[in-house]
Amino acid sequence: MSIKVKEISKNYGKQVALDKVSFEIESGQVVGFLGPNGAGKSTMMKILTGYLPPDGGEAYVCGQKVESEKTAFRSKIGYLPEHNPLYPEMYIREYLRLVAGFYKLKNKKQRVEEVVEMTGLVPEVSKKIGALSKGYRQRVGLAQALIHDPEVLILDEPTSGLDPNQLDEIRNLITHISTNKTVMLSTHIMQEVEAICNRVIIIHNGKLVADGSTSDIKKMSKGAGQQVLIQFSHKIKPEEISALPFVASVSEIEAEQFLVASSVDDDIRPLLFKVAVENNWTLLTLSEQMRSVENIFRELTT
Repeated sequence: MSIKVKEISKNYGKQVALDKVSFEIESGQVVGFLGPNGAGKSTMMKILTGYLPPDGGEAYVCGQKVESEKTAFRSKIGYLPEHNPLYPEMYIREYLRLVAGFYKLKNKKQRVEEVVEMTGLVPEVSKKIGALSKGYRQRVGLAQALIHDPEVLILDEPTSGLDPNQLDEIRNLITHISTNKTVMLSTHIMQEVEAICNRVIIIHNGKLVADGSTSDIKKMSKGAGQQVLIQFSHKIKPEEISALPFVASVSEIEAEQFLVASSVDDDIRPLLFKVAVENNWTLLTLSEQMRSVENIFRELTT
């Protein structure tokens, strides 16, 4: 078990930031840690890295208890905070050697060159950090988080403020890094979650409201059930579909094509196929439409 959180609570005066939150993250998982602004994401990440003590509950990283007054467990963690703290007047190698010194690495120079290569910093390595684009500064932040080869990476908004090209570069980098590490990242970019995460944890008002694989999360809804896209080779009246007992609603997308919402828990595709055969309706498309993580996020946090 890479991360274990047991009933963690944290208050700022009368404001409840985290309210008895519990979850476990297995080794090798890439977990999207989601929530609206103020939901408690950064607070949880600071607790897991030992920067903040919880008011209640316990947290473990790689089997070691997280205690803010102790530092031994931190060698297991690579942390990129939301506001990437860098020294703009330092050169990239100079800064990474400084960080490597904190961990008392014996092969500092070799390890710096390895992470420079790994994070794609080679083209800019001769520059001072202050002269880098935001995308490259994020790469430096990832490099410092990786310098000691941690088992767990905790990344707080690693792609915040990046343009689409920079975002894609950092996303690919995180995907590459995650092949042999446990990654927990927070983000507001839902496409990023669907692209690189195999699990999603959502918190709202300090409480855990969803936890599951990305496919399981997409199936969660407080509204209509299953949605199926259906298309025929000829004109069909929407009323003929909406009259079916297992259909909650029908939306006509274009001629002969409809989005059908289910009113039952079962998969309605076999039922729709049977009705089509009975009525001699020639089917061109019959496919389940998965909701996006963004849709479910909005339903659970509003």
